Amino acid sequence: MLETSEFEEVTSIRMSIEADGKPVYWVASYLVDGLLVDTGCPHTARELADFLEGRTLDVVVNTHYHEDHVGANRIIQERFGVPILAHADSVPRIAEVPELRPYQEYVWGVPEPSDVGVLGPAVETPRFRFDVVETGGHSEGHVALVEMERGWCFSADIYITERPKVIRVDEDARSLIRSMRQMAALPTERLVLFTSMGEIVPDGRRALESCADYFEDIGDKANALAREGLATTEIRERLFGAGSSLAALTGGHFSSDNLIASLLD
Repeated sequence: MLETSEFEEVTSIRMSIEADGKPVYWVASYLVDGLLVDTGCPHTARELADFLEGRTLDVVVNTHYHEDHVGANRIIQERFGVPILAHADSVPRIAEVPELRPYQEYVWGVPEPSDVGVLGPAVETPRFRFDVVETGGHSEGHVALVEMERGWCFSADIYITERPKVIRVDEDARSLIRSMRQMAALPTERLVLFTSMGEIVPDGRRALESCADYFEDIGDKANALAREGLATTEIRERLFGAGSSLAALTGGHFSSDNLIASLLD
C-alpha cells in the first residue's frame, strides 16, 4: 500500500503492508528536488521503486539504519544507480543483515544489506541546502535534515507524537528530550516537521517543546515515586495504568516500562 501527498515542494510517500484492507503501520519517505529521505520498509520496496520511475532522483539519505528506513536501498541502487548516504555510525549496520524480532519481520520485513556512503555536514540539491543535524536518543547514527530557509525538518524518529506512552527498550528518553530541544531551537522562522510515519506537523517547534515538557514531567513524577520505594512496574501502573498493548505485541520491545526506566535517575 502506497499513498502520496504534497506539501509545498515536498512529496510525502507513506507505505505499509495491509491487513484486512487496512494499513498495519505507516512508514514514510520524502522526495524533494531530487533528494529522497529514507526508503521505507522492505515489504514496500518494489512499490516505492516503481513510484520513483520517471521522477528526478539524484541522491538518497537514510536518517538511520532501522529496517523501516533502509528497506528499499538495494532495489533503488540497482534500478537507479544513485548514491545513498548515512551517518558514519549507521553505515556498517546498513551493510549487514539485522537481527529482528518476529513483529519487525512481519510489519516491515528484513532489509537486504546495502553499501552506502558517509553523510557530510549538508546535502545540496539544485534548489535547496539540507543541513545534517545529529539527533540522539532513538538510535546510534540518527540524523535530521533541515532546510533552514524553508523551515523544513525531516525529523525521522525523534518525534512521533506529543504524548507518547511507549519507547523502544534501546531508546534514551533523556537524549530524546535534548534532541527535541535542539531542533526546537534551530534558527528558522518556522519549523515544519516531516515525521517517520508521514505526519506533517506545521508548528513543529511547539510540538517538540510540548513533547519534551511532557517527558520531563513524566520523569519528575516517576523519580518522585521511585524515592517512595516503588519499582518500575508499580510506577508505570500509577502513571499509565495497565500500559500499552504494544508491550505484548512486541515482546516488551516497545513499552511504557521502557519509558519509565529511561527517565529514572
